[in-house]
Amino acid sequence: MSGYTKKNLRNVEDMAPKFDMPSEMEARFARTPLEGKSLGLSLFTLEPGFRIPFGHKHEQQEEVYVVVRGSGRVKVEDEIVELGQWDAIRFDTGTMRNMEAGPEGMEYVAFGAGDDPQEVEMAPGWWSD
Repeated sequence: MSGYTKKNLRNVEDMAPKFDMPSEMEARFARTPLEGKSLGLSLFTLEPGFRIPFGHKHEQQEEVYVVVRGSGRVKVEDEIVELGQWDAIRFDTGTMRNMEAGPEGMEYVAFGAGDDPQEVEMAPGWWSD
């Protein structure tokens, strides 16, 4: 038995349609394909100017997002933070956040750790202007 699992994130199924997410985003959740026990890894792709229509937070895990292409903004609680390529941002447990792509779109990788991959609180319409 080997001590690793290799997957190309582009070949992980886009789950956005299965979760009724808008067509302007892709969500590739790689925890299961990578056989992660407590490590989560996801690739998100947002079309230009697209804002995810819900905020979310985790009570039992912190997360780090790394922008790998494009730029955008993230609303963290009551603050809006600008993000560019290769910026990394960490979120404490219990911190509400929401992402919005810049004019060229945005792609980011989300890393998290926790025993329950479905432990999440969603807040539809949380970031409204």
